[in-house]
Amino acid sequence: MSDTAELYQTLIMDRSRHPRFAGRPADIVAEAQGDNPMCGDRVHVFVGPDGAVAHESRGCAIMTASADLMAEAVAGKAASEIAALRASFEQVVTTGTADPRLGDLNALAGVSEYRSRIRCATLPWSALVDALQAELAKPNQAEPANFKQAELANNGQAALARNDGQEDHQHG
Repeated sequence: MSDTAELYQTLIMDRSRHPRFAGRPADIVAEAQGDNPMCGDRVHVFVGPDGAVAHESRGCAIMTASADLMAEAVAGKAASEIAALRASFEQVVTTGTADPRLGDLNALAGVSEYRSRIRCATLPWSALVDALQAELAKPNQAEPANFKQAELANNGQAALARNDGQEDHQHG
């Protein structure tokens, strides 16, 4: 195993065993659940009024680590940015090719070698989009955390183009 692969394996196990964004927040503006009946994974994603994302996960290490890394990556981001991150992340886990813009999310690139595990990695992202779309579908509902319906439907490529070359503030 290469040093990078070993580092990524350590990160996945750490985030699975000690998630930093797990739990139900006091204030929730959007939420949704995701299930993977093939392996029993379940995730409940919450969005707070400030755009913070949290999760309650029950399942494999890949799904739990993905939920936690996603929550960290999308905190406070606009829907167009979330769509861009999701599109890039799905590309990484299906091709195995890392994207430097994704930082620690690249730890999950190895799931591309195990097709049945791709759904484990993408389940939290699907639940997040479901939560935001359900909240925005409510009549007379204010946009939670600056999310817009059109941006959620967007595949995120425009946001990626805008963000190319910008400093990554995620790791401060």
